[in-house]
Amino acid sequence: MNTPELSFADVVQPAWNVSPRVRALVTTRNGGMSEPPFGRWQDGVDLPGGLNLGMKAGDEPAAVAANRARLLHLAGVEEAAWLEQIHGAGIVRADDVLAQTQAGGTPTRADASVTDRPGTVCVVMVADCMPVLICDEAGRAVGAAHAGWRGLAAGIVEQTAQRVAQLAGVKAGGLHAYLGPAIGPSAFEVGPDVRDAFMNGVDGAQREATANAFMAHPGNPGKYLADLPALAHLRLQRLGVTHITGGDLCTVTQRDRFYSYRRDRETGRMAALIWLDDRAQSLAD
Repeated sequence: MNTPELSFADVVQPAWNVSPRVRALVTTRNGGMSEPPFGRWQDGVDLPGGLNLGMKAGDEPAAVAANRARLLHLAGVEEAAWLEQIHGAGIVRADDVLAQTQAGGTPTRADASVTDRPGTVCVVMVADCMPVLICDEAGRAVGAAHAGWRGLAAGIVEQTAQRVAQLAGVKAGGLHAYLGPAIGPSAFEVGPDVRDAFMNGVDGAQREATANAFMAHPGNPGKYLADLPALAHLRLQRLGVTHITGGDLCTVTQRDRFYSYRRDRETGRMAALIWLDDRAQSLAD
C-alpha cells in the first residue's frame, strides 16, 4: 500500500516559548502504513494509512516498524528510547535505555525518561493517558512522562520535572510543561477509588482544587468525570511550575485525529517525543 509520507501536518507540536534547541512533537493516528482497526478515520470510516506505533497493540509488526521509521525520519533522528510502559512512576535516563537496547537487553520498564544529551530522544506512547513533555527554557534538559491516572497520582509528573530541573541546573519552578492529547473531562469516567487516590495527602487549597477536578457523573450515580489536565496542572503548580501549555485535545472525542483505547479497545498507539537538537540552535543563532 502506498500512502503519503508522514509530515508535520500529521503531528501536534507544543506552542511554548522555549529555546529552538528543544524539539518536541506528538503523533496523531494519521500518516502511516497501518490497516484498520489501526487506520486513519475519515468521514466515519476506518481507512488504511494509520500511524500506529505500538508493537503490542495487535497490528502487523512490519507496519509498526515502518511507522516508527517514518516518525524517526520526520524527526531527523536515528533512534528513540522506547520504553515498556507499566502505568507506574519509574523514571530512567533515556541514554541508559538506548544503551540497553543497543546491547540487546530486554526493554526498559518505566513510564518516563529524561536526558541532557543532544540527539537522545525521550518518548512515551499513549492512547488516552496523558503525555507530559518537560524542558527548561534554555534547552539544557528534557523529559517525557506517561501520565495515566495511576502514574499521575503516584507523582510521576512532579518527579520527572524534578529530574529535568536537576539535569538543567535550574529550579523546578522555571520549567516549561506541555500536556499532550489525552482523554478529556467529558469522557473520563472513574470510580471513587480514583478520586480517593488523588485526595489522599492533599490539603488546603490543593484539596479543594483537587476535589473540583472530579464532577459527579450526571448519568451514573457513584461515578465521577475526572479532569486529567486539571490534575496535572495542580501537580505541576505544587512544584511552582507556571509555564504550562496544552491540555485541550481529547483523544476520545476527536476520533479523526487520535487513537483512544477507552473508545475503541482495539486500537493503535500514538507517541510523544522530546529531544535536544544542537543543529536547531545553530540555525536560530
